[in-house]
Amino acid sequence: MNVKIDPSWYEVLRPQFEAPYFAQLKEFLVAERSQYTCYPKGGDIFAAFDHTPFGKVKVVILGQDPYHEPGQAMGLCFSVPDGVQVPPSLVNIIQEINTDLGVDIPKTSGDLSGWAEQGVLLLNATLTVRAHQAGSHQRHGWETFTDAAIRTLSERRTGIVFLLWGSYAIAKKAMIDQTKHHVLTAPHPSPLSAYRGFFGCRHFSQCNQLLQLQGQQPIDWTRIR
Repeated sequence: MNVKIDPSWYEVLRPQFEAPYFAQLKEFLVAERSQYTCYPKGGDIFAAFDHTPFGKVKVVILGQDPYHEPGQAMGLCFSVPDGVQVPPSLVNIIQEINTDLGVDIPKTSGDLSGWAEQGVLLLNATLTVRAHQAGSHQRHGWETFTDAAIRTLSERRTGIVFLLWGSYAIAKKAMIDQTKHHVLTAPHPSPLSAYRGFFGCRHFSQCNQLLQLQGQQPIDWTRIR
């Protein structure tokens, strides 16, 4: 695969890349791409790992699937390229930031790469998807790979803030050592569930407070371009 991944991540995840399941996953992806359009493009599959080196991860936000419509997926969960219409869940995320932090970020851009560059790992559980078919690449090996990334962060790092939104992400809490890390949970920001507790969760200010208590720079959540 024509992919880019930061060397620090490649080193800690090398056993995954060399495992039999990953060889099967590559075969699956080759077959899928020979028959269907898949997202994101090959060079962006590992964008979350490429934008945020292993040793610089301060915050983890977990998504489930890449966006499955043209022009949306860029390898960072919840993020879309500048100029693409902002999806509903991200509109709600921006709304909560505005309320929580007392700012006024326009809901006109959904490019979250500015977060990734500050140490926010924007990780989907499944890193690819067939066009127009949500969940089409689930249970083919990606979850094993991304679970290994979460466990490795939990084991080898300390003080990371995990933001888990929705039941799927919250289930990953079992992999995180909460004696070493911080876990904040809330309903998913989608229009179906945001009013059940995502709005008002204040995760962005809480996250920054936790980082500052550890002597770390807070995240500038307004860096959406």
